Amino acid sequence: MNAVDSNILFYAHDRRYPEKQRVASELIAKVPDGALVWQVACEYLWASRKLEPFGYSFADAEEDVRNLRLVWNTVLPEWTTLDRMEDLKTEYSLSFWDRLLIATCLDAGVRRLYSEDFSGYARVESLEIVNPFQPA
Repeated sequence: MNAVDSNILFYAHDRRYPEKQRVASELIAKVPDGALVWQVACEYLWASRKLEPFGYSFADAEEDVRNLRLVWNTVLPEWTTLDRMEDLKTEYSLSFWDRLLIATCLDAGVRRLYSEDFSGYARVESLEIVNPFQPA
């Protein structure tokens, strides 16, 4: 499975950055075997309020999440994810929320995470992290 971070969902609707909007929209439309991580959906819904001055409402974000749930697998953290987060804490310099996202992806079998937020890490254990906004 492949997952996207909340920043990818956000940029798909942020008109202030047309190139990032294009890249994010294309990625979301074509990502193979997509996984919608529950945490990502929540973060995206919360962050979407910042787009209201640009014509994108919270209701629009809710609809996007509903639509993604129809075509992507939903990924929820397990209690064992907390244990994995502790393991990641000793090996990687990541925030609590980044560790939670990565641990959830690892536990669910996600192989690739698209995000612009992990510039220091191309891989965490079996999870490949790809910044789609960086030139190949």
